[in-house]
Amino acid sequence: MENKPFLTTRSLQPENQESPIHFLSSWLTPDKYFYRRNHFSYPVLTSKHLWLQINGNISQPRFFHLYEMLSLPVKSLILPLECAGNKRAHFHPKVYGEQWEDGAISQGKWTGVPLFYLLEQTGFSKNTKEIVFEGADFGRKPNKDNMIPYRRSLPLEKALHPDTIIAYQYNNKSLDYKHGYPFRLIVPNWYGMASVKWLNKIEIIDHSFEGPFQTEDYVYYPHKNDDQESYPVTTLHVNSIIQQPLPFTVLNTGIHEIKGIAWTGKGVVTEIEVSLNNGDTWKQAVLERSNDPYAWTKWFLLWHAEKKGEYSIYVRAKDSHGRVQPLQPFWNRMGYGYNAVSKVNVKIE
Repeated sequence: MENKPFLTTRSLQPENQESPIHFLSSWLTPDKYFYRRNHFSYPVLTSKHLWLQINGNISQPRFFHLYEMLSLPVKSLILPLECAGNKRAHFHPKVYGEQWEDGAISQGKWTGVPLFYLLEQTGFSKNTKEIVFEGADFGRKPNKDNMIPYRRSLPLEKALHPDTIIAYQYNNKSLDYKHGYPFRLIVPNWYGMASVKWLNKIEIIDHSFEGPFQTEDYVYYPHKNDDQESYPVTTLHVNSIIQQPLPFTVLNTGIHEIKGIAWTGKGVVTEIEVSLNNGDTWKQAVLERSNDPYAWTKWFLLWHAEKKGEYSIYVRAKDSHGRVQPLQPFWNRMGYGYNAVSKVNVKIE
């Protein structure tokens, strides 16, 4: 009987589950293993949610039905989505929020209509500043009295990028209900909070959007007790995961494969280095790339473990924009964007 991995539960109301990332080797994450990140309970969908509304600062408000979307220009992208709080559990001192370890990231093939094509049908104004996206999920935030939907915006330039799409398929099948059916915004190179699920309304505005998921959450606050020098969470940092060996594994002497994945929100991953002596010296890992420009990079290094003892394995990724994983994380009050050098401890016996 084949043993299979399971999601790791972080909460059930709302549901937040980690992908078993250490045990997945395929380029495309199956639906059932895709991480789940929710702010509210799952929405109750009806036939009206098969329509996508576009309104606001435009001359021709539109509704697009799912069946119409299927007949429009199509684009497919293979890319990872990473929760901004991925690896939050590794911060010291600890911060509040879901204590994600490594599994709030998954990768798949997203298929849908380029957003710019839909916007071109609406005659949006030249003074448009941002595009606001609203999901069907809603609830009450702890610091708010009223029920609110999940809403976020993109600056016009990012919204009009040819690879920003309204997806209706994942891995060549209709979107799974728990991952945004029937429409999900997909924003390459940005953290997952931008890729709004259960998308049912798009609004074009001529000012800055200031909803709570834009100006309170998903903001880097570098200081513990004040909001000075804060700035929004947007582009993915260069990052990596050691998939195997697992932390605090006991191994025999011999040859062992150290392997994992790496990704970035700028350019491509160009180099993976592995250290077995706390960062004193580094060895080059072998890279396995995909032809898809946004896809993560697989890597491995064969380690000849000849001496018994305890070892710390360090891994750092570099990208084509010169960004490198730092030895120490950038601590911030809400625990976003952790990308310090990946580390695991193992013992050779």
